[in-house]
Amino acid sequence: MDLLDHAFMQRALIAAALVGITAPAIGTYLVQRRQAVMGDGLGHVAMTGVALGFVLNSSPVWMATLIAVIGAVGMELIRSRGKTSGDVALAMLFYGGLAGGVMIINVGGGSTTNLLSAMFGSITTVASEDVTAMAILAAFVLAVTIGLRRQLFAVCQDEEFAKVTGLPVRALNLLIAVTAAVTVTVAMRIVGLLLVSAMMVIPVAAAQRLTRGFAATLGLAIAISLAVSLTGTATTYYVNAPSGAMIVLLAIAVFMALTALSAPLARRRARAAVAAEEVCTRDDVKV
Repeated sequence: MDLLDHAFMQRALIAAALVGITAPAIGTYLVQRRQAVMGDGLGHVAMTGVALGFVLNSSPVWMATLIAVIGAVGMELIRSRGKTSGDVALAMLFYGGLAGGVMIINVGGGSTTNLLSAMFGSITTVASEDVTAMAILAAFVLAVTIGLRRQLFAVCQDEEFAKVTGLPVRALNLLIAVTAAVTVTVAMRIVGLLLVSAMMVIPVAAAQRLTRGFAATLGLAIAISLAVSLTGTATTYYVNAPSGAMIVLLAIAVFMALTALSAPLARRRARAAVAAEEVCTRDDVKV
């Protein structure tokens, strides 16, 4: 495979693998608590960090991480204290973050074209230091989403029940928000800040067509996301197209294919359930 002969493609594929693993890892929890668009809002906030990175001549990845984490904490605090609705908080993230990014880069003497690669992803923009930063951030995401999966699952299912059991619900909610913000910046080089939310949601939705349990959904979503991220990134080596758009379109294609496949599977499961119920009824009558 000649694409592996190029250093920039090696970096891009490593970055794609990190995105493929981390995005659905936190996305499974966001979908569970009906905050699927949270990643979209955080992506807009991270635009301000990317602009600051360009203007201050510092790492856009780390600067975007800092700003996105601050935005995520603020949004979660607003939501939890009920001073405004979740929709209003998300709207402020969407428009304030994007407007701030454009304003900062213009005032700082930059060009909005510098933001385009961050918006939609580009395989040629992944530098060696970016891969290192993404690997560190991805390790944090996996440590949280897998290491604390029982606690996070309990909070996402029923916050009141989680409080009764003694879990630190507010701290766990903040941790979910911060982890989502970190995941956004992991994905910014390959998928782009405006499309990262799709990779948090679509693989999870696709996996839910075939699976029922939380662990099975999480595992299958990561497998789907990893496959489409690597395939999409490799395809853009041969086709002149933004990597983020290619990856998201592949994910949608997988979702549609699994949706078509799930219908007969659901009917088969229903027939099996009816047959099992009939067997149990006959056994009860004999007894």
